[in-house]
Amino acid sequence: MPGTELFGAEERKEVEDVLNTGCLFRYNQEAIRNNHWKAKDFEAEVRKITGAKFAHAMSSGSKAIATALAASGIGTGDEVIVPPFTFMATIEAVLFVGALPVFAEIDETLCLSAEGIKKAITPKTKAVCLVHMCGGMADMDPIMKVINDHKLILVEDAGQAFASSYKGTYTGLFGQAGSYSFDFFKIATAGEGGVLVTNDETTYKKADVYSDHGHDHIGNARGMENHPYLGFNYRISELHAAVGVAQTRKVPMIKEKNRKHKKFMQELLSKTPGISFAKVADPNGDSATFLNIMLPDTETTKRAVNEMKNAGVAGFDYWFLNMYHFINQWDHIKELKTISKLPIEVLGAPQDYKNLQLPKTQETIGRLISFGIKFKWTEEDMKTLAAKISECVTKAMKPVTA
Repeated sequence: MPGTELFGAEERKEVEDVLNTGCLFRYNQEAIRNNHWKAKDFEAEVRKITGAKFAHAMSSGSKAIATALAASGIGTGDEVIVPPFTFMATIEAVLFVGALPVFAEIDETLCLSAEGIKKAITPKTKAVCLVHMCGGMADMDPIMKVINDHKLILVEDAGQAFASSYKGTYTGLFGQAGSYSFDFFKIATAGEGGVLVTNDETTYKKADVYSDHGHDHIGNARGMENHPYLGFNYRISELHAAVGVAQTRKVPMIKEKNRKHKKFMQELLSKTPGISFAKVADPNGDSATFLNIMLPDTETTKRAVNEMKNAGVAGFDYWFLNMYHFINQWDHIKELKTISKLPIEVLGAPQDYKNLQLPKTQETIGRLISFGIKFKWTEEDMKTLAAKISECVTKAMKPVTA
């Protein structure tokens, strides 16, 4: 991913600011920090890109989505509609706040569809945790109609979609709260880090308190701050935030290059019979971190994947067989294998996770191969890669003989 390709003097300078003072803690310590506030700077850069009124940096994107759920009032026993295609942190976050995941269908955007959400609604549904996958975005107009018609809470996991937008609104800002990931594999990285965004001040204040042991962050004496309610330690360090600051400033440049590379690759690959591309709900808002190729059916796609492996093609994911991003391999979730009892084990799951019927999702992910777009690709690199992909797909498209 681009963030990891672009470490340089900018990141080093921000980190050295922190190391030169020795203040690695994000709160207080004014006497030693020399007016360096990297977590605050990181949050400001995220607000600048997204237009969010409020942003709060935390130690991971997983913690950010968990906090977004909690700050939005999602908790024990609440049914939350979720996608079966996501990094499993989304599902873990729902489970660990005590809520009950209800899996619904996705569509060719690779995100939950309005139709899928509508079919999954029950009288106990309280919220939808929508995930914007692979650098793109869900088709938000019909989704928001369902959300509003059924008076549901929307929380967005935009961990893979920082800087993506839909008709002028950035992912993460359609619902009550949203989250971004800045781990090592994202468009911008802090090494480990996440940011919650919201346009609702009450939700922001809850997140601020919840993510730091209940501290209200009022006054100068940390040990004398009030604690309006329980929280836990989801704080980001100043070192991680320092890297996040420098990286986030590069995102507009990265996005511009990503889009050029994606367009170039699509123009080359579209000439190959059998290759199409995942739907982007708003092409003008694509962060273009992934090139998402769709083949005619699952069996052809599996053959293409094997051809690519044999040809030494690198840099792609076949999510259908991925252990962490697709429900087919989530046996520990289907069987609720836990080391300490979760609320769902007491209350009961709202679905039979071992026997879910999600044909649209199975068909879509079975046909999908995703390539991470690289900032440093040259035109020659892309031509070579496209030629290899095309050759492998062409071989896979040939009729199978007994």
